[in-house]
Order: sequence, then structure tokens, then C-alpha cells
Amino acid sequence: MTKTHDVRPGQSIELLKELHILTREGKMNQDSRRKLKQVYHLFNFIEPLLKESQAKHADVSLVDHGAGKSYLGFILYDLFFKESAKQGHIWGIETRDELVTRSRELAKQFGFGGMSFINESVAQSIESSELPARIDVVTALHACNTATDDAIRFALQKQAQHIVLVPCCQAEVASVLRKNKGQALGKSALTELWRHPLHTREFGSQLTNVLRCLQLEAHGYQVSVTELVGWEHSMKNELIVATYKDLPRKRPATRLAEVLESVGLEEMSGRFFTGDGSAPQ
Repeated sequence: MTKTHDVRPGQSIELLKELHILTREGKMNQDSRRKLKQVYHLFNFIEPLLKESQAKHADVSLVDHGAGKSYLGFILYDLFFKESAKQGHIWGIETRDELVTRSRELAKQFGFGGMSFINESVAQSIESSELPARIDVVTALHACNTATDDAIRFALQKQAQHIVLVPCCQAEVASVLRKNKGQALGKSALTELWRHPLHTREFGSQLTNVLRCLQLEAHGYQVSVTELVGWEHSMKNELIVATYKDLPRKRPATRLAEVLESVGLEEMSGRFFTGDGSAPQ
């Protein structure tokens, strides 16, 4: 059997076997141990957000974008919602039909009636009739490139109280920087930050997340950025957690516009200035 300190108390061993985190004999290899550690570390961030939402109203809702095999959703439901006296629902959004089908079967097998899975892209889910008008917590873990931005738009439209993002493969900003590089090089010494192709890619990735944070702050969110400890084997290790606090919006909105202008990304202002911006209920 796996060591007891690897699996949290109350966690279903049979569920972990079905998720292939444990073998049929209940054993765990180094890769699955790392995977479980990653999800548990995320759980440590998300659990207090769920409790905060639960204190406000009984029916707590979470949408997980780019859910994949729904490791996070199933473990969250098993550890938090299964024994909760209050109701809650988790929606997994995933484009791969076979993963959606498997997740639906698994939820039925374990009697997780508060889990639903939708075969749509992040962008499509924004207008989905299968989802409620308000969502408490939105997660997007390794949603590639602009899917993370779609998740932010989704969260803003759904007036999410909390947003948890692990961005991945940000290429769009870098491509625009590359396109406009010839015009920008003579304007400022700061363009040296992305003059070389490798730097363009890395700077573009960093800049994308800076712009996302400013976008969230411009909608009244308090934003924290940290490393996702436990994701040591991944280069995509940045965790952005945003909580709606109705903070002043003018300064971050001004800063966002200034940054876009400074690096020649004015044409992208529509992406970072979208969203409802209404106050979560």
C-alpha cells in the first residue's frame, strides 16, 4: 500500500485508483506521487476560497476550465463537497469528448451528483446555457495560450468571487511583439528586453501574465502571484489567485493602457480591456 502521508485523511483510495494515481494494488510511483502532490497543493489554495464562498451562501459553485481527466475536480469534490452539509457543484469544461465521457462515468460510479462535465472550449462555455449566471470560483490550470484569457473573460462575466490560474504556453503577445519589433527597436532602450528571439518569447510570456494581473485589478480584484510549489518539474510554475474586493480600478486600468503603449501592443487593448466588471454577488 502507499504510504499514509501521501494520501490525505478521508480521501477515497478507490477514487485514486480509478484516476490512475494509485495502481490496483494501491501503490504509487514517483510520477503519480508528484501528480498527487501538485493537486493537493492546489487544494490548499482553493479550499479556503470555497469556505469563504460557503459562508456567504449554501450552494457553492466551481468551474474548472481545461479540466482534462479532472484530477482536481474529483479530488476537490471528494475532500470538500462529499461530506459537506451544504450543497455545491463542480463543472469540468473540456474539449476532448473521450475525457468528458470518462469523467461523467466516474462521477456516476462514485455517486458524485454535484459534478457535471461539458464538452466545450473555454470560449464556448462563456455563452453556455448549461452553466448558471453566477459562479463562485473559476480555475484554469495550464489552459494553453489564449484559453487562459478566455477563462478570465468567463470569470468576469460570471462575476466570480475567486479566480485561480496557472497560465501556460503564452504565445499571442510574443507574436505581436515579434511582428512590431522593427518599428519598436529605435524608440526605447527597453526594447532590448525582447530584441533577441528567445527573449521575445520569454518576455512575451512574462508580459502576458503582468497584463492579466492588471486586467483583474482593473476589475476590482486583489491579485497575488506566487510559485506553484510542487510543480517542480514544470516550467509553467506561476500561480495567480484573484479575489474580488471591489478595489479602486482607475490606477490599474491606467497602468494597463500605459504598458500596452510602452511595448507597442496597443492593438491588443481589446483583449485586456474586455469583461463585464460587475460586482460579484
